[in-house]
Amino acid sequence: MNLDLSGKTALVTGSTRGIGLATAIGLAQMGADVIVNGREKTAVEAAVEKVRHAAPSAAIDAAAFDLGNAAGCKALVAQFPEVDILVNNLGIYEPKGFFDIEDADWTRMFEVNVMSGVRLTRHYLKRMLDQKNWGRVVFVSSESGVYIPKEMVHYGFSKSAQLVIARGAAESTKGTNVTVNSVMPGPTWVEMAPVRLAARASAAGTTIEDLVARTFSERRPASLLQRYATPEEVANLICYVCSKASSATNGAALRVDGGIVTNPF
Repeated sequence: MNLDLSGKTALVTGSTRGIGLATAIGLAQMGADVIVNGREKTAVEAAVEKVRHAAPSAAIDAAAFDLGNAAGCKALVAQFPEVDILVNNLGIYEPKGFFDIEDADWTRMFEVNVMSGVRLTRHYLKRMLDQKNWGRVVFVSSESGVYIPKEMVHYGFSKSAQLVIARGAAESTKGTNVTVNSVMPGPTWVEMAPVRLAARASAAGTTIEDLVARTFSERRPASLLQRYATPEEVANLICYVCSKASSATNGAALRVDGGIVTNPF
């Protein structure tokens, strides 16, 4: 199995922590030069050092840009006009009841989770097709794009949109060595999980431990894994999809959700 990415350059958006950071480390360990992205310069620099420590021979670049708007995306592609691998990992989420989600919440979720990937894919995918005839684009979606969470419908909507956009973009790659796929994580224990759960626990008048236990007994009872995945477990699939070994996988929505999605197709 050819997992060597030597000579390839990968951009991983939102890669200062969590799944994005684990993906950046995994791609660097596979030999790729990696562009680490985040909004804050200090966070990006800290993540760059983590990736370098994990993969000392890889070339790592810092890209401190807010990709939740058109100006940030434009600035990033101006500095890094060419990549071989694009991982659209940037995303936000916000538990909020449907009747409390205001227009600004919908717009922000759409701009960050959807339009960041649209803008970058529009730029980089065309160059992959026109100039190199090899490339990988991966959208990090979610099982919430299939099982829309009632506590954050706007997030589920954005993740559904990513699945559709990725499949549509893949249609332009027919007969080439360029692929566009989606990866659908389930509940993943990232650095911010305790903070988010603490806020939810406080609002619900319960404890973090209680919410963790109820995640798989109430919110996601179909889970076969029955625990949170680690960022590295999710990144393993993303990195494979970015590799040369995944050449026959295109236009797919690949699950790393612990078995939550019960539809076999």
